[in-house]
Amino acid sequence: MSDSSYTASVQTPIGVLIMAYGGPNSLDELPGYLADIRSGRPTTPEVLAEITHNYSQIGGKSPLLAISSQQVAGIAARLGSDQFRFYLGMRHWAPWIEEVVGQMIADGITHAISVVLAPHYSQLSIAKYQGKIADGLEMYHGQIEFDHIASYHDAPKLIEALANRVAMGLAEWPATEQDQVHVVFSAHSLPTRILKMGDPYDAQLRETAQLVASRAGLPNDRWSWSYQSAGRSPEPWLGPQLEEHLPELAKQGIKNVISIPIGFVSDHVEILFDIDIEAQKIAHELGMRLVRPPALNDDPLYLETLVDLIQTRAAAWLPAAQTAPVGEREA
Repeated sequence: MSDSSYTASVQTPIGVLIMAYGGPNSLDELPGYLADIRSGRPTTPEVLAEITHNYSQIGGKSPLLAISSQQVAGIAARLGSDQFRFYLGMRHWAPWIEEVVGQMIADGITHAISVVLAPHYSQLSIAKYQGKIADGLEMYHGQIEFDHIASYHDAPKLIEALANRVAMGLAEWPATEQDQVHVVFSAHSLPTRILKMGDPYDAQLRETAQLVASRAGLPNDRWSWSYQSAGRSPEPWLGPQLEEHLPELAKQGIKNVISIPIGFVSDHVEILFDIDIEAQKIAHELGMRLVRPPALNDDPLYLETLVDLIQTRAAAWLPAAQTAPVGEREA
């Protein structure tokens, strides 16, 4: 593509909309946050009290906004601001995705790439973020051509970053004991109806787990799969749940466990409370040692995963010199 055709077809900067789930910034925000998650369904006093307790145990707020902001800053530093403009939007709390799309329209963005800070696609998760973008375009009467990155569950640098977390966990035991340590990979549960829908979520997660186990050198009998953090609704959810899986491992004589929540890339309540507090309590009662290595957060390999994806998508809109890896641009 020549510079002249590029200039005529795509107006720069290209928008990069990075999205996360969202979380309350204080306990006072919890009722509104839960109302949004539950799509207007009433939140019982019992559920509100339970969630309030959970958040109070992790500091009274979600760290997700701060971590997501750090991730966006890290991506922006690697890609540069000459050809891209970066935005952060949340699905269930401020900054709302719809309002951020409105800002992108006001900024004159005509082409944009969207990516969710979650590697695995589901119609009940990633597709909802894309729907929020569509809602924002309609609300603010704008037109932006979006290229959506739907999933990146098998991206090599993501797999490497997660395998590094396995190594971090194993390092908590002496080398002579590491072959007795069992790794549990997990992700947020979704209703079982997604399987009948042909949704790829479960298959993508299990593929990620297998790839990470292989990269980390784990034989099949040294790792297993679990879901966690199932929602509070009467329909069945994907399992086994982590709190059910740990007792089953204990029955097999397993005493040492590493928790690797591959469905989450950032610290938030499903890790800091559901694993670090609740699962740890169960493990302690079972006489188990449970180690949970740090979440990816702003791990360079994870940020490079997203940078690579964005650069690949932007290649259709930018001259080759602008989309080459940073280290190769001066070659």
